[in-house]
Amino acid sequence: FQCRAVQPPRAADHFSRLGLPLDFAVNAAELDRRYFALQRQLHPDRFATRTARERAISQSQAVALNEAYETLKDPLERATYLLKLKGIDANPDGCHTVNDPTLLMEQMERREALMEATTPVAVEALAREAASHVSESEAAIAAAFASGQLEKAGAETTRLKYLVKLVEEARARKTRLAAGASSAA
Repeated sequence: FQCRAVQPPRAADHFSRLGLPLDFAVNAAELDRRYFALQRQLHPDRFATRTARERAISQSQAVALNEAYETLKDPLERATYLLKLKGIDANPDGCHTVNDPTLLMEQMERREALMEATTPVAVEALAREAASHVSESEAAIAAAFASGQLEKAGAETTRLKYLVKLVEEARARKTRLAAGASSAA
């Protein structure tokens, strides 16, 4: 707001848009607080009786704010975005994998174990283990950014991508197995 009139979104990174430091370690409660405070000010419903231009600007502001919030709320998205801001094209879809045979082998073994799990309980155990590795990976990313080790942050972001996907696949497999067990009963 400037002079009580909504202004077009300025060119700003997501951290600046939400008034947060440019850092991987984001306080989730503070992120939520800032987002909801700004959302209350900029929500398009507040401008329903204003001019078409003000309504359009409000909509643009809301879209930019929502994009910033969704990106910073998700650790994988936040890490990828922060690497991009630091000039590193972190394509967590696999750019580091070819250069990291250990990561590739680790993920292949986890996927194989998931496919071999035949009960929801076994899948849940694998999901818990993967979730634990997700937390470790997020901590490693935070430490890498804090110490300026961007290459390490990029490699760990790729690892996080695979771990998050494994957790999602485990949830889906558990659901399928549970549905199969209940229909067989």
